[in-house]
Amino acid sequence: MTAYIALLRKDSASDYGVDFPDFPGCITAGRSLEEARRMAVEALRLHIEGIREDGGAIPPASALDGVMADAQNHEAVAFLVDVPERPGRAVRINVMLPEDILQAIDRAATNRSRFLADAAREKLGRGGAPARAGAAGSDSRKRRAAGTA
Repeated sequence: MTAYIALLRKDSASDYGVDFPDFPGCITAGRSLEEARRMAVEALRLHIEGIREDGGAIPPASALDGVMADAQNHEAVAFLVDVPERPGRAVRINVMLPEDILQAIDRAATNRSRFLADAAREKLGRGGAPARAGAAGSDSRKRRAAGTA
């Protein structure tokens, strides 16, 4: 797993902003410090996923001393965001859940698999993104109608 430097910045009239020196253009923000941290994990994960899908190379992580030596970063607070080297391949499993939990998952997300994977990553402390109500899944509604996850 590689850790990339994220820089947290705050102006008096704005939310907490986060940018990544190794990934120009990868930025996010949050109203609180915790929200900014969570959003940073998600933003970097999606940015790297996009680079990989486009066949691009993932840059090596910069050294913290070098990043903080830049005068533009003196006021920023640095923190690390872990990113797995390569996502593992998806494996189909059969899971039994209480019906009320399954109904709650279906109300919260459009993709059961992504919801459960994100929840597992979060619980395991692996930088999982919070499940999103609009999470994309090409056949999730068809599978739900057929009674499979």
